[in-house]
Amino acid sequence: MLAIRMQRNGHVHAPVYRIVVQESQRHPLSGSVVAEVGNYNPETKKVVLDREKVEFYLKNGSQPSSRVAFVLKKEGITLPKWYKEAPAKHAKAKHADKLRKNQPKEEPASDAGDAAETTTA
Repeated sequence: MLAIRMQRNGHVHAPVYRIVVQESQRHPLSGSVVAEVGNYNPETKKVVLDREKVEFYLKNGSQPSSRVAFVLKKEGITLPKWYKEAPAKHAKAKHADKLRKNQPKEEPASDAGDAAETTTA
């Protein structure tokens, strides 16, 4: 089975990604790719795609990774009907009862009432 995924290139702290078609069992950095269909620079948000190749591989059953699918949608390429999006991740607080927003609200004490109590004592 083929996968469309990103392959990291570039320098330290300056990544540039190739969008490649590769066997899904291989590691992205293995070097053996079927085809290079584009590239993505996250610093400038520039995407260059060969639309014909991408549509060809999608039509023939290549599975895009979730990040590649996001980029393809943004570029206006329609994904096949069989592609299922990854569910959105929701962070859950470990100790929600300790959060300030979940604590009972304290009513502000009036200054006049405090002053009267201190004078009588």
